[in-house]
Amino acid sequence: MLKIAFIVPPYVELLDLAGPAQVFTEAKLHGLDAVIEFYSYHDRNISTSGVGFGEIKNYKESNLNAGDFVFVPGTDHSYLQSTQFVSESDFFKWLAQCANKSVNTCSVCTGAFFLGEAGLLDDRECTTHWRRTAELKARFPKANVLADTLYVKSDNIYTSAGVSAGIDLALASLENLKGPNFVHKVARGLVVYHRRDPSHSQKSIYLDFRNHINPKIHEVQDYLINNLAKENSIESLAEMVAMSPRNLSRVFKDSTGLTIVEYLTELRRETAKTLLNNPDYTLDYIASQCGFKTARQLQRILKS
Repeated sequence: MLKIAFIVPPYVELLDLAGPAQVFTEAKLHGLDAVIEFYSYHDRNISTSGVGFGEIKNYKESNLNAGDFVFVPGTDHSYLQSTQFVSESDFFKWLAQCANKSVNTCSVCTGAFFLGEAGLLDDRECTTHWRRTAELKARFPKANVLADTLYVKSDNIYTSAGVSAGIDLALASLENLKGPNFVHKVARGLVVYHRRDPSHSQKSIYLDFRNHINPKIHEVQDYLINNLAKENSIESLAEMVAMSPRNLSRVFKDSTGLTIVEYLTELRRETAKTLLNNPDYTLDYIASQCGFKTARQLQRILKS
């Protein structure tokens, strides 16, 4: 079973820890077969906001294997500059061992400094909170530190920018595991409707056009995603959410920036591209799964 381990360092930034942890907790509700565990290298820890933690297992008990994940959240800046931090050589060696046996080793915010001490940033692109990029580069001159990017993946080493960017990193990692439609469901549960990529430009029809708060429009979008093969007339959609067809069309466009037909077309195009990766599927079959009556209609959409 997939294991996702979170390290709780001294003076941890709460959202750095809680954001990614909540992503995978929500994913388990949608069927992700994984176990989430928390570890530390100190007996007692307290967050930068003053919230304390109970007893946490030692990281040496984690028993991580290839393909598992370990997340190191950021911590208080003064701790990173202390002799106490740089003396944690056993923990840094353990992080390096994890990476060397193909454990996905991830940092959030200033958690990148832990990876740097472990030697995992040498000759790699990486990032951290914008306030600390210059310091990260100065302390680890072999690292190729990128500014103004949300997260960076270099082999099995992941680094992300400050605080909420850990959520983006967790969603991206989850998409690699389970695909974009699964991530849409997770993001929907977290009320996160726009999954950002490192350049904040990647588009996902399952997640984009969801940064509104109209529950009826969200209901229509969810229904269309899960029922592409049906006719999906505006009249039937309007009846489903107790609106008139004219009002639904107007509110949908105001909320998403697209007409229902435009949104449905984008869904069909994305689904078709995914199904085309399977050589056993004929064009006629793919067309039927996407709600097209003929393969010619599908080909026309793919070319547009």
